[in-house]
Formats: sequence, structure tokens, C-alpha cells
Amino acid sequence: MTSEEREDQGDSSLPEIGNADIIILNDEKAESQKKKRKKLLLKEAKQARNHGVCYMSRIPPQMDPVKLRQVLSQYGEIDRIYLVPETKQLPQQVNRKKAGDFRGQGFSEGWVEFTNKRVAKRIAEMLNGEQMGGRKKSSFFYDTWNIKYLSKFKWEDLTEEIAYKHALREQKLTLEISAAKRERNFYMDKVDKSKGLTAIQERMKKKQKVQEQGSEINSDPQVDHQEPKVIRQFQQTRPVKDDSAQTKLRMSRDVLAGVFGGK
Repeated sequence: MTSEEREDQGDSSLPEIGNADIIILNDEKAESQKKKRKKLLLKEAKQARNHGVCYMSRIPPQMDPVKLRQVLSQYGEIDRIYLVPETKQLPQQVNRKKAGDFRGQGFSEGWVEFTNKRVAKRIAEMLNGEQMGGRKKSSFFYDTWNIKYLSKFKWEDLTEEIAYKHALREQKLTLEISAAKRERNFYMDKVDKSKGLTAIQERMKKKQKVQEQGSEINSDPQVDHQEPKVIRQFQQTRPVKDDSAQTKLRMSRDVLAGVFGGK
């Protein structure tokens, strides 16, 4: 028997699986995965109900989440830590910089979530108001703990509060931006109006100058006409008497005397 015939016989010995069987198997896998996810979610929810959150109203300089976890993990198991970073406008950071102290990133307040709320409550009661201690060379050796257990407070409440503060900050920022835009538009409108008024005033001044120059030019010939006229006098000859009428009478008399024989 050849290898191809053996493979054909081996394939024929296996049961045939249809498309319907494959669909059923996929549905069973999906249902089992859903059940596992549901169990995990219920387990996490049960664990979250048992968690406890402590609030720290003050974070010493040079303290960060890693160092805080190292210090508090010796008292109980820690799940999550959130510290609020300081802004540049806070007076604490300005005073530290002036005094020449730590100039790195500082934190103003923080929340620590313990896996057991009883442990969290016991740690807060034990450490609050006490000296941090640790190594003497550490910068926060002489600082005191300011920690308080938050009863009936869950980590989800903190995330909701952070999201709410973030939304308020964004809304305030948009309002400030819109107010700045309105002020800028108002200022630009005033600038445009002032430019238009100055242009109108300059045009009026130019017109007045042109009119004054034209009036001066027109007034110059009037002044020349008002000057006294020069009257020239020429010496004239006396008029000669006109005796033509008398000569005509004499001639007519002589003619008549010659005709009628008069003397």
C-alpha cells in the first residue's frame, strides 16, 4: 500500500464534522468565555468593596508615588496611588525655590488605596500625626504624616471627582478663551475705527490746505487791480475853425449875382 492510500484510509476512519457542529462548538466557547468574564468581574467587584482609601492632605518634598509605596507597603498591601502634582502658581513651590530647597516636581495631596479597608483604617489611625522616620539621611525624616481614612469612599468616586474637576477646568478655560477673543475683537474694532477717523481728519486737513492755497492765489490779482491806475496825458493841438459853411454862402451869392446881373 502506498502512502496516499494509507492517508485516504486514515481520513475515512475519522468522523465527518458538519458546519452545524462547528457553529455549536463556537457558541459553547463564547458562552464559557462570557461566564469566565462574569466571574472575574464579580470577583473584582467583591475585592473592590473590601478595599479602603486613605487621603493624605500633605505630601513632603521629594516624595513621589514610588517612595510612598515603598514606605507604606511595610504596613499593608497597596493597590493604587494617586498624587496631585503642584502647579507653578502655588506659594509652597515658590518659597522652596527662593530658599534654595528642592526644585523638582512636588505634590500637594494624594490618595492611597489599600486592598483591605480594615488595614487602611488601622494604618491611618496609627500614622496620623506621627513622624515619618526612616533613614535619617532622607529629606522627609522629620516630616509628619497627615493621613485620614475615608469611610464609604471608593476609588471610582475619586476618578469621577477628577473627571468632574477636569471638565470644570476645561469649561473655565473655554470661557477665558472666548472672553479673550471678545476683548481682542473689541480692541481691533476700536483700532480700525481710530484709523478711519485719523484718515478722515488727514483728508480734511489736506482739503483745507488746498482751499487756503487756492484762496491765496485768487486774492493776488485782486490786489493788483486795486492799485491806482496811471493816467497818461498827451499834449494836443488846438482845433481849426470850420469856415466851409461861410465859403459856400459866398459862392452861392456870387453865382446868383453873375446870373441875374447883380453886382
